[in-house]
Amino acid sequence: MVENNELELSEAEAEQYDRQIRLWGLESQKRLRASKVLIIGLSGLGAEIAKNIILSGVKSVCLLDDEKLKETDLYSQFLAPPDKIGENRAESSIQRARALNPMVDITSETKAVDELPDAFFTTFDIVCATGLKQEQLERINNICRDSNKKFLCGDVWGMFGYMFADLIDHEYSEEIVQHKAVKRGPDETEKNARETVSITVKRRAIYVPLQNALSADWTKPELRSRLRRGDPSYFAMKILLRFRDEFNRNPDPAKRKADTEILLRMRDELVKELNIPVGFISDALLTDVFGIVSGAAAVVGGVIGQEVVKAVSQREPPHNNMFFFNPVKCVGFVELYGQ
Repeated sequence: MVENNELELSEAEAEQYDRQIRLWGLESQKRLRASKVLIIGLSGLGAEIAKNIILSGVKSVCLLDDEKLKETDLYSQFLAPPDKIGENRAESSIQRARALNPMVDITSETKAVDELPDAFFTTFDIVCATGLKQEQLERINNICRDSNKKFLCGDVWGMFGYMFADLIDHEYSEEIVQHKAVKRGPDETEKNARETVSITVKRRAIYVPLQNALSADWTKPELRSRLRRGDPSYFAMKILLRFRDEFNRNPDPAKRKADTEILLRMRDELVKELNIPVGFISDALLTDVFGIVSGAAAVVGGVIGQEVVKAVSQREPPHNNMFFFNPVKCVGFVELYGQ
């Protein structure tokens, strides 16, 4: 059920979040105000996610990153100032993050995820992970599922990006519009008119873990039929995750030619492995995946921030379970994998 939250907002909070309360209601804002969020990876995408979540008015945000700020980060990472190059990305982002919304408690963690115990991740209501290997993502996802915590992950490579959500067994309220017949006057012979009324209904969505989504069986007819729609984004994501797993890094703009050859080789291997039509995954999609383009980070970070707000506030239907942004077609879309 969509439960009421006993937390009461102060006058200052009610004034600060007045516009949001008008948009999604007091109860939803109270749920947000009680939530604790972990954001892993303070790249350009992580900065976008942090900005959106902090402005929404959650209780606390922890920024986790063990990497140092590099000059290339500054093209898309707006929370860390240029004079912090060489320092930890999470710690460098705290000052500007706190300035976004002083009512949110913002902390940092500089240890690598592999150094942190399972119990660390269970102290948060929702975890957003970026920049990790597939094994690390699946580990954190399983920890979250075991403790009934919500999990989202995503990445941006160049102009391409994706998001995955696992809200386990999620209940939410949705406002729908219905048409109601009304009489125009007391004369029953007059023609009836119709007016619209809004009602709130409760719904439920069941999610699958990341491992299921990434191991979808492409021999099934329902998945094979998707190939006719002609979007290879799911496979591009698998190739890029495979590249990170194998080389412990993302495709490097300084090694564009060599890394492009590796990506295309991985593409050809995946085509054979999953029996995908030759040419389905175009070269163009895999030659524009270097660095992080701020525009793509804003798109994917906006979607992830929106999904966190919907998941925590339990209002409106969340995406189930993957979102992709395809820069070749300049389109974003949602698809369900693993069920």
